[in-house]
Amino acid sequence: MTVKSILERKGYDVFSTMPDTTLGDAVAMLAKHKIGAIVVCNEKRAIKGILSERDVVRAIAADGADALARPISDFMTVKVNVCNERHTIIQVMEMMTRGRFRHLPVEKDGHLDGIVSIGDVVKLRIEEVERESEEIRTYIATA
Repeated sequence: MTVKSILERKGYDVFSTMPDTTLGDAVAMLAKHKIGAIVVCNEKRAIKGILSERDVVRAIAADGADALARPISDFMTVKVNVCNERHTIIQVMEMMTRGRFRHLPVEKDGHLDGIVSIGDVVKLRIEEVERESEEIRTYIATA
C-alpha cells in the first residue's frame, strides 16, 4: 500500500496558509477544521514549513499570549519531512516514528499535493491486517 492509496480514499484536500499568517489566526484554523497541523506554503504552493500543535504550545510557553500576534514563520518547523505518492505505508510509518511527528505533507513536482496523518496510516494498516486475516480464515475454511 502506498501514500497514493491513502489520498485516493481521504482526498487531496489539505489546509495551508502563508508564512505571514499570525499564530492566533493559525490556531483558529486548527480549531475550526479540527486538525493538528497546517502546512505553510508560498503563493506557488511550495512548502515552506509546517505548524503543529506542538509548535503552538512551545510558542506560547516561550512568549505567552504575545506570540499570538506574531507571524507563524517565527514558530513553524522549517525542516519539513515530505513524502510522495509512491512512498509505502511502512516507509511513512518509519519516517513518522523516527522524526516523532504525526503529519507528513505529500509533495508533487515541488508543490503541496496532500497530507497524511498517523491516523490515516494506522487506519489503512488495520484494514490491511483485517483483510489478510479474513483471507487466511477463508483459505483455512476451504482447505
